[in-house]
Amino acid sequence: MSTPTDIPPRHGPADAQDVLGALGGSWHWALGFALATLIPGILILVWPDETLRVLAVIIGLQLLLAGVFSFVRAFSRDARQGGRVAGVLIALVAVLAGVLCLRHPMQTIAALSLIVGAYWVMGGLLTAFVAIADRDLVHRGLTFAAGALGVVAGIVVLGFPVQSAVALARLLGLWLVVLGALELAVAFALRSALRRAAPPADRD
Repeated sequence: MSTPTDIPPRHGPADAQDVLGALGGSWHWALGFALATLIPGILILVWPDETLRVLAVIIGLQLLLAGVFSFVRAFSRDARQGGRVAGVLIALVAVLAGVLCLRHPMQTIAALSLIVGAYWVMGGLLTAFVAIADRDLVHRGLTFAAGALGVVAGIVVLGFPVQSAVALARLLGLWLVVLGALELAVAFALRSALRRAAPPADRD
């Protein structure tokens, strides 16, 4: 009679989802998303006289980063099904907008304004939906504020009659800094909530 042998654990989708869940629910990931929004905004404001091509590349890279952060955050362990779907949609829209900016960096000011403005409106609406639908969200108020601010930013960018790349750079840079600062507040609110929920021995 043969003796049973130890079977090595299998690694599959469940393991990947656990990793995404732990990463997306950490306050460090939220902090990274805030910095990925804040730093491009500062760069644009510091060098507003760069060409439209440079502006499109910076915005495109920021949108791609936003898509990655949003996708991972959607799989946070605390995310509900509706919030998870909304997070994935935000990620897809961000990546699509980023690709459009990078694929045609010499596009017109109006086209760049349309891409960024449309993403901010759609992303803001979906973010606000997550805050409204998930009553257990620890930073629900700040998340709703970030979504509402994104909608306002998108409407301003879409409706503002920008006539030059410099004016558009200043407008986009300003909104990125404001949105990044609010995301920073969300990250530290999440940090405080996680510290309160952790056992005393595990707190920093």
